[in-house]
Amino acid sequence: MKEGPWTWKSGDLSCLTRVVSYTQAATKLVKAVDATEEQTYIKADGREFAIFVSVSTPDVPYGNSFKVELLYKIMPGPELSSGEESSRLVVSWGMSFSQNTIMRGMIEGGARQGLKESFDQFANLLAQKFKTLDPIDSLDKDQMLATLETEQQSDWELAIKYFWNFTIVSTFFMVIYILVHILLSVHGEPQGLEFSGLDLPDSVGELITCGILVIQLERAYAMILHFVQARFQRGSDHGVKARGDGWVLTVALIEGINVASLDSTGLSDPYVVFTCNGRTRTSSVKLQTHDPQWNEILEFDAMEEPPAVLDVEVFGFDGPFDEAASLGHAEINFLKHTSTELADIWVLLEGKLALSSQSKLHLRIFLDNNNGVETIKEYLAKMEKEVGKKLTLRSPHRNSKFQKLFGLPPEEFLISDFTCYLKRKMPLQGRLFLSARIVGFYANLFGHKTKFFFLWEDIDDIQVHPPSLSSVGSPLLVIILQKGRGLDARHGAKSQDEEGRLRFYFQSFVSFNVSCRTIMGLWRTRTLTPEQKAQIAEEQQDEDVSSLVLEDPGSVFNVENANMAKVYSAELPIDINSLMEMFDGGNLEHRIAEKSGYLNYMATDWETVKPDLYERRLCFRFNRHVSVFGGEATCTQQKSPIGNDNGWILNEVMTLQDIPFGDHFRIHFRYQIESSGLAPGKCRCDVYMGILWLKSTVFQQRITRNITQKFTIAD
Repeated sequence: MKEGPWTWKSGDLSCLTRVVSYTQAATKLVKAVDATEEQTYIKADGREFAIFVSVSTPDVPYGNSFKVELLYKIMPGPELSSGEESSRLVVSWGMSFSQNTIMRGMIEGGARQGLKESFDQFANLLAQKFKTLDPIDSLDKDQMLATLETEQQSDWELAIKYFWNFTIVSTFFMVIYILVHILLSVHGEPQGLEFSGLDLPDSVGELITCGILVIQLERAYAMILHFVQARFQRGSDHGVKARGDGWVLTVALIEGINVASLDSTGLSDPYVVFTCNGRTRTSSVKLQTHDPQWNEILEFDAMEEPPAVLDVEVFGFDGPFDEAASLGHAEINFLKHTSTELADIWVLLEGKLALSSQSKLHLRIFLDNNNGVETIKEYLAKMEKEVGKKLTLRSPHRNSKFQKLFGLPPEEFLISDFTCYLKRKMPLQGRLFLSARIVGFYANLFGHKTKFFFLWEDIDDIQVHPPSLSSVGSPLLVIILQKGRGLDARHGAKSQDEEGRLRFYFQSFVSFNVSCRTIMGLWRTRTLTPEQKAQIAEEQQDEDVSSLVLEDPGSVFNVENANMAKVYSAELPIDINSLMEMFDGGNLEHRIAEKSGYLNYMATDWETVKPDLYERRLCFRFNRHVSVFGGEATCTQQKSPIGNDNGWILNEVMTLQDIPFGDHFRIHFRYQIESSGLAPGKCRCDVYMGILWLKSTVFQQRITRNITQKFTIAD
């Protein structure tokens, strides 16, 4: 082993780094290979330490196409009853591929096994030198989240850290210097074009000094606004507690490192969107930073089945209705990580921008079942209606064997299993296992074991082929995966179609109809969207829409303050009454709302507020094509007739929720519909729009432009 000295590396991110080279000992399968580690301190504040290690092994097969990345993090642990201090060592790992290869799944599997063996030996060496704690005690969720809260800095500490830079300090001293100069100066007679009350620069040097001072003050003012926004703007989902009984997912978003930027400044305004089982949670927006500190806790409402994956995507904020630019994304598979790994994990973001910047997110993820075995029983009872057969809860021993067979986490539970043949070049008899999150196959033919599994979410289609001579008179069940999914199970697929999708063929079930119905029912239920599930629940419960209580946006029909501008005008070949059907809550209005991308659209009846003034409320959600946030809108509409029954004037105030800065403004619309003077049976429609700002923000112009463009196109 050769250890290089720690050296200070200057650049965009100055840090301590060193290079360590050594030869890995040979094993039964792999010969001795040379390895090189580049170790870099990314945090060392006396309380916590984090070291990032990039390992390259060019001598192994495909060694030039990847690097193994490790992150060692040492942090304070729980205080022991004896009063002794403790610390926690968390080691996270990932792989960075410089080029695509079909062997990626095999390389990752080999690296995972090698790292497991190496760190098992490492843990044994540590146990000989130090006293280790029970991991169950050291991974207490409430304790770790409480520790996260205590890690937040005070406003004064953040202000000192943020404002202690050349711009603010130099501006401060320039202002003090000029104020002292003004106090010491003697007032002189006006010169040149000056007159009483107007003092102009008397030289080029004074003019340059004034220009520099103005630029410095402008930059300082912008930094102060950024700081205020970063401290007081909160995401709509931050701190919202989970509701219901079932599987509760808690994500603690701690920090990001080297977040990519599209601006020339190298800084961005990032926020993170988490998606799990069709539900999303959004963090707050952090302003002008490449190393954001969130320290936010996001909880998903209880789910009926344990989630399989968590999608993470970082965006750069550019208006609530804008197609926000993605700064990186990642997918966390709960089946490939233990609870210990998820409790403190660094996630390497993918994507062109993220890979070039080596962007990472620091997360703490906890998955809990707050209703115990009752959650599983309720889930099985619901699945019985879908599959049309009795589903019984398997014994703990049977579930444990199933989990051990496929290396699954302890929350995975078996639903059903069938004897069948896997058709490849030659049929292979084995057993097909179905659980809440996976479809798995296992066979043991004379000691040669074949096993694989893939997620329900990976399935693109399931087909049934009729009996044929090649299938020995047995119908075939063909499971087709989505492109690029289930690559770890590639060895079980019979073929890959022209679209790059893996195809798995199963046959010779004891009862094909029962097996097929069970698989199809579980797949349909697992892949239903939340909107479809909500629609089914509505039909079952037969809820009354009239019980809906909408938030009152207040009496804010003050159009003068909203700076209304005309966004649409047209002569229409229909009469006024036909056009007003758009606002009567009927089929036409709902069809228009659906075409506009509005989900769960609901409207109350018109009510008389006072003579010739009527009012109603609306409520709907935007789909993801309209707004990446999928926010909710509540509207209040008022209509009144124009004199002599010549038409209607309809005013609308829209309040947006679940989007950043949604509480800063209200959107006003004014529809003026009146008879056309060109011909009978025609009418004229003019639409005006404006934005009333309730709070100021540095994004005011950007949001105004974004909303105006969006609704102008929609109209």
